[in-house]
Amino acid sequence: MSAFANEAAPTVVKLGGSCLDDLAGDWWDDLARHGREHPLVLVHGWSKPLKKLRPRYSEPSAILRDRYGNQSRWTTPEVIADIKTVSAQLAEDVFDRLSRRGITAERLLGSDGLVSAGEAERWWWQGKQLVELENLVGPITGVDPAPLKNLQPGHAYLVTPLARNGAGREVNTDADRAAAAIAGATGARDLVLVTDVAHLLIDGEPVPRITAEAAARFRDNGATGGMRKKLRAAGEALDQGVARVVIGSAPVSELLAARTGTVITRD
Repeated sequence: MSAFANEAAPTVVKLGGSCLDDLAGDWWDDLARHGREHPLVLVHGWSKPLKKLRPRYSEPSAILRDRYGNQSRWTTPEVIADIKTVSAQLAEDVFDRLSRRGITAERLLGSDGLVSAGEAERWWWQGKQLVELENLVGPITGVDPAPLKNLQPGHAYLVTPLARNGAGREVNTDADRAAAAIAGATGARDLVLVTDVAHLLIDGEPVPRITAEAAARFRDNGATGGMRKKLRAAGEALDQGVARVVIGSAPVSELLAARTGTVITRD
């Protein structure tokens, strides 16, 4: 059960790192209108800005695959520092866009008491061999919403989805799944995953609405890459009490009104 009263429950919006540059002024106008009536928690990705900062992050060697087939960015202390660098730059841009539209905002690192993570897998494929590597990543094990002290209409938090593991180390986490965990912990009714695709596609056809059960079947038997992670995050959010998850590239109010995008619900 969330520690927040219903009136303080936010709308949680995950901003894909690959699409932030493409969100036009009217997208931000719409977000601000929504934010004047609802608290906002924005969780951002960083894939595209990180690759701009250091082109080597685009190379295949920057991605590891574990023995179960899961992919992860190879995260070292330098990568954590670079994530913080691009996050700070991104925050300046987001804060400027929001403040010009009457929304105040503050930045919060997930590793500053918000997001906890478990231990990472230690065995990863390099070439055709499984080798033991330290990779500063971890699965999310919990969210303490206490640092979100100022959840109210007209105010937004921008969360960088880092986490702290049981040993106290700062680690990288999946941004979609972090947004799902934060939505569950804050009692959010809606989780919006803003990405660079307009809909979930199955057999090439856009899917306007789907149940969590059907989405999980497609996740395990047809979805690939980023969409597979988004569908996993959607299922986790719904399991934690979020009423609906919407995936798409349109303004938030359009997605919440189900005029576009894909709506995922428990039933």
